[in-house]
Amino acid sequence: MKLKINKEFLLRHLFSLAVFVVLGGWFGFDAFIRYPRTNERDLYVSIEKSEPHDKVDLKSFKAQKIETQRLFTLFALLAATGVGLHLLVVSLFKFEFDDEGFVVASKRYSYSDIKSVDASKWEKKGILVISGDGFKVKLDAWHHFGVKEFYAKCPKKS
Repeated sequence: MKLKINKEFLLRHLFSLAVFVVLGGWFGFDAFIRYPRTNERDLYVSIEKSEPHDKVDLKSFKAQKIETQRLFTLFALLAATGVGLHLLVVSLFKFEFDDEGFVVASKRYSYSDIKSVDASKWEKKGILVISGDGFKVKLDAWHHFGVKEFYAKCPKKS
């Protein structure tokens, strides 16, 4: 049996990725197009919802708002990159198993090759870590379907 990516996990992460990309685009549009094209007074009124008073430096206000939108753009796109990379790593993970053993990193192992099984997070999170000579693998039932079936076949060592 091959582990397959959990569709609910995939869809939630794709949704999060889309939200971060859209937010990055929105903030970027404000930072690089809308705010620079808007005059200082109109920008102040659109953000603060009031007329500027005498002590407001409108030029500094505009510069600060543009910089803030640039930072929001950066943070949103960094978050999108993080979510996207995590999703990519999880989706590219290859793990197969059958009654005799398992394949990880293109190498076949038997169940007897497992030296330790850390199931301390199994009950609450569905996370299992197996290790032996030349391998250490973390399996997460939230990320992949089939982890529960592997755990049932896995020797219960610690």
